[in-house]
Amino acid sequence: MIWLKIISKFIKAFRSGESPGQIAGGFGVGFLIGIMPFWTLQGVILFILLILLNINMAAGTVAILLASLFAYLLDPTFHSLGYFILTGIPFLRGFWETLYNIPVAPLSRFNNTVVMGSFIGGLVLFIPIFFGMKKLVVAYRSGLEERIKKWKIVQVIKGSKIVRLYEKTRDIGSE
Repeated sequence: MIWLKIISKFIKAFRSGESPGQIAGGFGVGFLIGIMPFWTLQGVILFILLILLNINMAAGTVAILLASLFAYLLDPTFHSLGYFILTGIPFLRGFWETLYNIPVAPLSRFNNTVVMGSFIGGLVLFIPIFFGMKKLVVAYRSGLEERIKKWKIVQVIKGSKIVRLYEKTRDIGSE
Protein backbone atom coordinates (compact mmCIF):
# COMPACT_ATOMS: atom_id res chain seq x y z
CA MET A 1 0.00 0.00 0.00
CA ILE A 2 2.87 2.37 0.70
CA TRP A 3 3.94 2.15 -2.95
CA LEU A 4 0.46 3.13 -4.11
CA LYS A 5 0.63 6.11 -1.77
CA ILE A 6 4.02 7.19 -3.16
CA ILE A 7 2.85 6.80 -6.77
CA SER A 8 -0.36 8.66 -5.93
CA LYS A 9 1.64 11.54 -4.44
CA PHE A 10 3.91 11.54 -7.49
CA ILE A 11 0.93 11.83 -9.85
CA LYS A 12 -0.65 14.50 -7.63
CA ALA A 13 2.61 16.46 -7.80
CA PHE A 14 2.13 16.79 -11.53
CA ARG A 15 -1.17 18.55 -10.87
CA SER A 16 -0.17 20.43 -7.73
CA GLY A 17 1.10 23.93 -7.22
CA GLU A 18 4.71 22.80 -6.97
CA SER A 19 6.89 24.22 -9.68
CA PRO A 20 8.07 21.93 -12.47
CA GLY A 21 11.61 22.66 -11.27
CA GLN A 22 10.86 21.24 -7.81
CA ILE A 23 9.42 18.05 -9.29
CA ALA A 24 12.26 17.72 -11.80
CA GLY A 25 14.83 18.41 -9.08
CA GLY A 26 13.40 15.68 -6.88
CA PHE A 27 13.35 13.27 -9.79
CA GLY A 28 16.92 14.15 -10.78
CA VAL A 29 18.35 13.73 -7.29
CA GLY A 30 16.38 10.51 -6.86
CA PHE A 31 17.78 9.28 -10.16
CA LEU A 32 21.33 9.93 -8.94
CA ILE A 33 20.64 8.04 -5.72
CA GLY A 34 19.07 5.11 -7.53
CA ILE A 35 21.62 4.73 -10.32
CA MET A 36 24.59 4.15 -8.02
CA PRO A 37 25.16 1.83 -5.07
CA PHE A 38 23.51 3.54 -2.11
CA TRP A 39 25.77 2.89 0.86
CA THR A 40 28.45 5.33 -0.17
CA LEU A 41 29.27 8.74 1.23
CA GLN A 42 27.87 10.51 -1.83
CA GLY A 43 24.71 8.36 -1.78
CA VAL A 44 23.97 9.27 1.83
CA ILE A 45 24.71 12.96 1.16
CA LEU A 46 22.37 12.95 -1.84
CA PHE A 47 19.65 11.29 0.24
CA ILE A 48 20.03 13.97 2.92
CA LEU A 49 19.79 16.63 0.18
CA LEU A 50 16.61 14.99 -1.12
CA ILE A 51 15.10 15.36 2.33
CA LEU A 52 16.40 18.86 3.11
CA LEU A 53 16.04 20.70 -0.20
CA ASN A 54 12.77 22.18 -1.39
CA ILE A 55 12.25 19.48 -4.03
CA ASN A 56 9.52 16.88 -4.45
CA MET A 57 10.15 13.84 -2.25
CA ALA A 58 7.59 11.64 -4.06
CA ALA A 59 9.29 12.31 -7.41
CA GLY A 60 12.63 11.45 -5.80
CA THR A 61 11.28 8.20 -4.39
CA VAL A 62 9.79 7.12 -7.72
CA ALA A 63 13.08 7.99 -9.46
CA ILE A 64 15.06 5.95 -6.92
CA LEU A 65 12.84 2.95 -7.62
CA LEU A 66 12.97 3.30 -11.41
CA ALA A 67 16.72 3.97 -11.56
CA SER A 68 17.45 1.07 -9.20
CA LEU A 69 15.61 -1.30 -11.51
CA PHE A 70 17.78 -0.33 -14.48
CA ALA A 71 21.07 0.27 -12.66
CA TYR A 72 21.97 -3.43 -12.58
CA LEU A 73 21.56 -3.65 -16.33
CA LEU A 74 23.97 -0.74 -16.74
CA ASP A 75 26.61 -2.03 -14.31
CA PRO A 76 28.88 -3.42 -17.06
CA THR A 77 28.85 -0.02 -18.76
CA PHE A 78 29.47 1.73 -15.45
CA HIS A 79 32.33 -0.66 -14.71
CA SER A 80 33.99 0.18 -18.04
CA LEU A 81 33.53 3.92 -17.50
CA GLY A 82 34.81 3.74 -13.91
CA TYR A 83 37.77 1.60 -14.92
CA PHE A 84 38.70 4.12 -17.60
CA ILE A 85 38.41 7.07 -15.20
CA LEU A 86 40.41 5.34 -12.45
CA THR A 87 43.16 3.77 -14.60
CA GLY A 88 42.99 5.15 -18.13
CA ILE A 89 43.76 8.79 -17.37
CA PRO A 90 47.41 8.88 -16.22
CA PHE A 91 47.46 12.39 -14.77
CA LEU A 92 44.62 11.50 -12.35
CA ARG A 93 46.45 8.56 -10.74
CA GLY A 94 48.23 10.77 -8.21
CA PHE A 95 44.93 12.47 -7.37
CA TRP A 96 43.23 9.11 -6.71
CA GLU A 97 46.13 8.03 -4.50
CA THR A 98 46.01 11.27 -2.51
CA LEU A 99 42.25 11.07 -2.21
CA TYR A 100 42.45 7.51 -0.93
CA ASN A 101 44.78 8.64 1.87
CA ILE A 102 42.28 11.23 3.14
CA PRO A 103 40.46 9.64 6.11
CA VAL A 104 36.85 10.21 4.94
CA ALA A 105 37.34 9.67 1.19
CA PRO A 106 37.34 5.85 1.22
CA LEU A 107 33.76 6.01 2.56
CA SER A 108 32.77 7.23 -0.90
CA ARG A 109 34.09 3.95 -2.36
CA PHE A 110 35.38 6.00 -5.30
CA ASN A 111 38.00 3.31 -5.98
CA ASN A 112 35.22 0.85 -6.96
CA THR A 113 34.84 0.98 -10.73
CA VAL A 114 31.04 0.53 -10.67
CA VAL A 115 30.60 3.24 -8.02
CA MET A 116 32.83 5.67 -9.93
CA GLY A 117 31.24 4.90 -13.29
CA SER A 118 27.67 5.12 -12.01
CA PHE A 119 28.38 8.38 -10.18
CA ILE A 120 29.97 10.02 -13.22
CA GLY A 121 27.31 8.55 -15.54
CA GLY A 122 24.56 9.81 -13.21
CA LEU A 123 26.08 13.29 -13.12
CA VAL A 124 26.24 13.37 -16.92
CA LEU A 125 22.62 12.17 -17.22
CA PHE A 126 21.30 14.49 -14.48
CA ILE A 127 20.94 17.53 -16.77
CA PRO A 128 18.92 15.82 -19.55
CA ILE A 129 16.77 14.02 -16.96
CA PHE A 130 16.11 17.26 -15.08
CA PHE A 131 15.10 19.21 -18.18
CA GLY A 132 13.18 16.26 -19.65
CA MET A 133 11.14 15.84 -16.47
CA LYS A 134 10.53 19.57 -16.28
CA LYS A 135 9.23 19.54 -19.85
CA LEU A 136 7.05 16.50 -19.09
CA VAL A 137 5.44 18.25 -16.10
CA VAL A 138 4.69 21.34 -18.17
CA ALA A 139 3.22 19.20 -20.99
CA TYR A 140 1.16 17.18 -18.50
CA ARG A 141 -0.32 20.31 -16.99
CA SER A 142 -1.11 21.83 -20.37
CA GLY A 143 -3.36 19.07 -21.69
CA LEU A 144 -1.58 15.74 -21.61
CA GLU A 145 -3.47 14.77 -18.44
CA GLU A 146 -6.85 14.70 -20.17
CA ARG A 147 -5.55 12.50 -22.98
CA ILE A 148 -3.94 10.07 -20.53
CA LYS A 149 -7.18 9.73 -18.54
CA LYS A 150 -8.88 8.41 -21.70
CA TRP A 151 -6.42 5.55 -22.18
CA LYS A 152 -7.91 2.10 -21.60
CA ILE A 153 -5.05 0.99 -19.36
CA VAL A 154 -5.60 3.97 -17.04
CA GLN A 155 -9.31 3.23 -16.83
CA VAL A 156 -8.60 -0.44 -16.07
CA ILE A 157 -6.10 0.45 -13.34
CA LYS A 158 -8.48 3.00 -11.79
CA GLY A 159 -11.23 0.37 -11.73
CA SER A 160 -9.06 -2.35 -10.18
CA LYS A 161 -9.80 -3.73 -6.72
CA ILE A 162 -6.39 -2.72 -5.39
CA VAL A 163 -6.88 0.94 -6.30
CA ARG A 164 -10.43 0.95 -4.90
CA LEU A 165 -9.18 -0.66 -1.67
CA TYR A 166 -6.40 1.91 -1.46
CA GLU A 167 -8.89 4.76 -1.94
CA LYS A 168 -11.14 3.36 0.80
CA THR A 169 -8.29 3.00 3.29
CA ARG A 170 -6.85 6.39 2.35
CA ASP A 171 -10.14 8.14 3.11
CA ILE A 172 -10.71 6.42 6.48
CA GLY A 173 -8.58 8.83 8.51
CA SER A 174 -9.73 11.99 6.73
CA GLU A 175 -13.37 11.90 7.89
